[in-house]
Amino acid sequence: MGDTKEDGSSSSRKAMRKEKRAYFYREWTSVDIMRASSVVAVHLLCIFALFNYKWEALLFGFILAAVTNLSITFSYHRNLTHKSFKLPKWLEYPFAYSALFALQGHPIDWVSTHRFHHQFTDSDRDPHSPIEGFWFSHVLWIFDTTYLREKSRVLRNNVMDLKQQWFYRFLQKTIGLHIMTFWTLVYLWGGLPYLTCGVGVGGAIGYHGTWLINSACHILGSRAWNTKDTSRNIWWLAPVTMGESWHNNHHAFEASARHGLEWYQLDITWYLIRFFQALGLATDVKLPSEAQKRKLAF
Repeated sequence: MGDTKEDGSSSSRKAMRKEKRAYFYREWTSVDIMRASSVVAVHLLCIFALFNYKWEALLFGFILAAVTNLSITFSYHRNLTHKSFKLPKWLEYPFAYSALFALQGHPIDWVSTHRFHHQFTDSDRDPHSPIEGFWFSHVLWIFDTTYLREKSRVLRNNVMDLKQQWFYRFLQKTIGLHIMTFWTLVYLWGGLPYLTCGVGVGGAIGYHGTWLINSACHILGSRAWNTKDTSRNIWWLAPVTMGESWHNNHHAFEASARHGLEWYQLDITWYLIRFFQALGLATDVKLPSEAQKRKLAF
């Protein structure tokens, strides 16, 4: 009887969660609205870019996408989330700050979500679980913070290392101010073409590059390592994602600073880490051992 009751409770919770994700009928929090507004604004600017663009503005958008995406992968992901290497604070903080302009949130939120993803990959507690469908893992998960809190069942207690640092608490409280100031400066500098191509086109490239890691890299591609999840490597995404699409490699050795483990696997983020390591600025750089590779090899 006890088991039946528990199963019934579990089914009820799952049904309730599905109802909450009926996007037109559930309650939207202020955070949900802000996130949705940012995503919609970026894609609307992309449409406006068709009618208000200059080639130099489009080049600016591509450069902005590359710089901010690299900051996300270098700082938020490999440095802060997985502690794959260490940097002096005078170098760590600027990279984390520049990642704000990828419009993917402040470091405390991003790192917490990604740590939960690795802790509960492909389960019902995975923040962007692929078992809930392509579009959920790609983008829809972002707009339901209530559901994400239910999944994690705790409130950001896995990022105390960041919460204890004044700089990351400051970014958490002031992220909107920084982004709006940046958008204003872009407009004052280059007018509407730079706003549409920079914030719009550049932002959309960054968004979908990151989102495809959560969605496509758990559906398509190849598996090089015997991980207990659906992670895949997608070679053609590597240039856009700065090497993040070697996702099966990453899930096999999540602490590794290098995701493109073979010489032919393009990993721009790793090249930047290696550059700073050569300068003596990136230290404690983690790589998988041969014993670890043998353990997960097919």
